[in-house]
Amino acid sequence: MARINCFDPIYSKIAALPAGEVFIISDFSDLADDTAIRKVLSRLEADGKIRRIFRGVYDCPEYNAFLGEKIEPHPDKIARALARNYGWTIVPCGDTALNMLGLSTQVPAVWLYVSDGTYKEYTYGNTIIRFKRTTNKEISNLSYKTALVIQALKALGKENITPEIINKIATTTTKEEKEAMFAEAKYATSWIYDKIKEICGGTK
Repeated sequence: MARINCFDPIYSKIAALPAGEVFIISDFSDLADDTAIRKVLSRLEADGKIRRIFRGVYDCPEYNAFLGEKIEPHPDKIARALARNYGWTIVPCGDTALNMLGLSTQVPAVWLYVSDGTYKEYTYGNTIIRFKRTTNKEISNLSYKTALVIQALKALGKENITPEIINKIATTTTKEEKEAMFAEAKYATSWIYDKIKEICGGTK
């Protein structure tokens, strides 16, 4: 079978990715058109170099020596790839937001995201990923960290946010993220903004 002209640059780009990374066809649009990319990815999948997760979504399988098998990619990586594929803006919410911020060690039964796209649910292996549509004001014009913290605070509820939680979020948020959060969250619900001011420590 004749070699596809763009095979080497696409394979080189994939080979440079860390194990477990998830990618989509358009991630290679600087190297070839979609038809050629699909052919290359199909060949690499047949050779066992990559794994197809959903149509147009693939990963570089990570091998776990202890388990003696290839493991599933992290659900958040799949969610982000799906969002790129459809041009959605997404933010973890509920238990997923708490997990992503390190406020909960419990693995979510369903990885839940708010999105400016349509309602969708995907199942891959033991993973369920669900996108639910939200108003744009919850995710538009907000940095990822600001939107993530707002969703986590909403998931906890005003009465359940302790000084320890405020400190946990503050210590895992950079100075630049705090400055952005302080400015961006002023239109959030008043109690959420009050908590964010505590997290930001009065950043101006």
